[in-house]
Amino acid sequence: MTSLFSPIFLGKLSLKNRIAIAPMCQYSADQGSATPWHLMHLGQLALSGAGLLIIEATAVEPEGRISPQDLGLWNDANEQALDGVLRAIRKHSSMPIAIQLAHAGRKASTAVPWEGGQSIASHAGGWKTSAPSALPFADHDETPIALDAEGLQRIRNAFAQAARRADRLGIDAIEVHGAHGYLLHQFMSPLSNRREDEYGGSLENRLRFPLEIFDIVRANFSADKPVGIRVSATDWVEGGWDLEQTVVLAQELKKRRCDFIDVSSGGLSPLQKIALGPGYQVPFAERIRTDTGVPTIAVGLITEAEQADEIIASGRADMVALARGMLYDPRWPWHAAARLGAQIDAPPQYWRSQPREAKDLFRASTLGKH
Repeated sequence: MTSLFSPIFLGKLSLKNRIAIAPMCQYSADQGSATPWHLMHLGQLALSGAGLLIIEATAVEPEGRISPQDLGLWNDANEQALDGVLRAIRKHSSMPIAIQLAHAGRKASTAVPWEGGQSIASHAGGWKTSAPSALPFADHDETPIALDAEGLQRIRNAFAQAARRADRLGIDAIEVHGAHGYLLHQFMSPLSNRREDEYGGSLENRLRFPLEIFDIVRANFSADKPVGIRVSATDWVEGGWDLEQTVVLAQELKKRRCDFIDVSSGGLSPLQKIALGPGYQVPFAERIRTDTGVPTIAVGLITEAEQADEIIASGRADMVALARGMLYDPRWPWHAAARLGAQIDAPPQYWRSQPREAKDLFRASTLGKH
């Protein structure tokens, strides 16, 4: 058995292999509710043989959407629409499904990527955004509203309610979105958090609200199901959030029974200067894993089966996650298993596609002579 295709537990959740499908925004919801696109998109990924499927960033309140077309989980209609999608998928796939709960903060109210992705002003069909401090993401963006005590409580309540809805839906795990310059990351970084109260200034203060949100999600989700977080390990900007601060965050999360940390980077500032390269974020996941012992998921330009297997075999991360690579090749786990001589689950309707040179690829496959 290869390392990539060895089983793993996240908390009490058993996964058949170390491949996660990273959350990928589809910008295809209707007032936050899932549509037939989500059934098509998530349905094909649920047949891929990966160990875990994470549903895209799902806003906990309307103002927390990145775009007006973002998925949400703030009302009964959202919950019912997603329930229909999940019920259909579960008829044909046993793959565990997680959801990423999110709030975009000052990076909310933007156009979808294929329409430019720029911010939409509140007077032009968008909405007023909120943030730790009244600092826009980019100079041309509308200035966000600095969250007061009432606003902070509203967002706490929204995360709690979304976690309860996810639990009712039978979601297997929750990933709290604390990365990519969205609200919780905005609280962490000194570049975006200039508050002078107990939620700003020192590292301890800047971590306070993100840790409160993690605690709230943990308290409102079944105790036997895992809760993890996605983090940006660095802003890639001098004087901003960095790996050393991320390790402190991870140590605090460990005390709170965080089951996994999904390690990304960047997204907070347009001034970022990212050193791109294959597996460029893996060292961040490795450092967090080494220093805390919390299971980590590595993501970012992981494209080859051998590369992914080596990351797991060398102990640099516990899992790997693919996003764009899975969109390009929704059968990436099949092809990786064939390359590495491993076995993988596939629906019986597809067993006839098994290549002759990989006749034992699909686990438990049996075919007659019809």
